Amino acid sequence: MISTWSRAAARALRSQPAPMTYGLIALCCLIFVLGPAAGLNPAYGSGDALLAAQRAYFARWGVVPVELFGGAPRTALTPATALFVHGSWVHLLGNMLFLYVFGAMAEERMGHAEFALFYAGCGCLALLGYAAANAGSAQTLVGASGAISAVLGAFLFLFPKARVTSLFPFLLFLPLRFPAWVVLPFWATLQWVAAGRATHGPGVAYLAHLVGFSLGFVYAWVRYGRTSRVKPPAQAPEGERQP
Repeated sequence: MISTWSRAAARALRSQPAPMTYGLIALCCLIFVLGPAAGLNPAYGSGDALLAAQRAYFARWGVVPVELFGGAPRTALTPATALFVHGSWVHLLGNMLFLYVFGAMAEERMGHAEFALFYAGCGCLALLGYAAANAGSAQTLVGASGAISAVLGAFLFLFPKARVTSLFPFLLFLPLRFPAWVVLPFWATLQWVAAGRATHGPGVAYLAHLVGFSLGFVYAWVRYGRTSRVKPPAQAPEGERQP
């Protein structure tokens, strides 16, 4: 996981909180805890009953490409509802950490209402893009990854020189600092490579990440133009990357 901060951005966020970012995090966490995937709600039972409840829950609120393009009316809203459904604790916490780190700065730059519309719109389009490329698939797609990838794309354009401290497993988790224009394209490249190797079975929807990232970058480019990029101070507090 990547994080990046600058003193100027930190001061801005302290004086102007990011209610949309924190609200989205709270809502996703609440929905997850109350749903069957968390395994905390006794109403869903345990064992086989819990597994059946989880499958039904994901099928009801997630995107199933073959059903979405099959014309079933109830599936029309699933690209929106799927953004708030997560399959596991790891899935939830990973997404929310990315959103917490990058979302607040993007929201401060865009404004609260625009950020919320940007997040929801790009998230839905990312899910639709994945579904269109896998129109015959009956696998269920859930999670906010597409929307959060759009936030990363916008962040890359708006804060390209923000210093990012990362821990790379193949370098024995040695912390190294790079600008966002190095780290985030590297992340996107990994998604592209993984998408090319992905199967149609259960797993990570890397294509949704790529679609979201591209949409976010293009949106920021068109909306704000080159002159609106933010240059952080030369000395910024350390961030950290977690697996």
